[in-house]
Amino acid sequence: MSTLPPVPRPVGPRWLYLHGFASGPDSTKGVAVARHFEGRGLRVERLNLRVPTMEQLRLSAMLETTRAALGGPEDRAVLFGSSLGGLTAARLAAEDARVCALVLLAPAFHVVSQLRRRMGEAGWSHWRTSGFIETDDFAEKRKVRIHSGFIDDAEAVDARTGGWPDVRVPTLLIHGRADDTCDIRYSRQWAEGRRHVRMVEVEDGHELTASLPRILEESEAFLRPWGA
Repeated sequence: MSTLPPVPRPVGPRWLYLHGFASGPDSTKGVAVARHFEGRGLRVERLNLRVPTMEQLRLSAMLETTRAALGGPEDRAVLFGSSLGGLTAARLAAEDARVCALVLLAPAFHVVSQLRRRMGEAGWSHWRTSGFIETDDFAEKRKVRIHSGFIDDAEAVDARTGGWPDVRVPTLLIHGRADDTCDIRYSRQWAEGRRHVRMVEVEDGHELTASLPRILEESEAFLRPWGA
């Protein structure tokens, strides 16, 4: 009598958290998300997207780092992305079928135009001509210089993939109405007409710290089909 081999248990998707610009894997939101889902038996890997270095930050390097973390050809992943990490998650989901669901927190759509608006023309010109800007490094609690090559690289990613990420997977998007860093209008424009996108607007700013309980509640309910 032959014995059939045991049927392997299905393995759920990997869960990855992508931090934002001038942040890091130990950000408040990243740690809160990881702890919340760890209590439910799920490991959320918080990626380090300060690549290749913080000073030489490049969106293309963030995309490749995340792509490598997705695993093998048969693996699947749920991506959480905050701000620039949200843009990275959306861009990768548009290109890589291994991404099966997204949670985007104040995603930095049209990041170059948003940076230019915030800096003003004088600040923007200075970044272009001097080669560097100085900004707060929220992860290391110091000032850091960012090379202007970030601009050209982000524009090249946009040119290759289009102005809006063409995401086809289920997506939860949470954005604060008082966000003065990433304008909520871009999230509204992107979500409009996309039936697979659930957009939740909260009374909060860019960091969304006050909305963490809502973020965790919405994320858990939204991601239940993927094991939450």
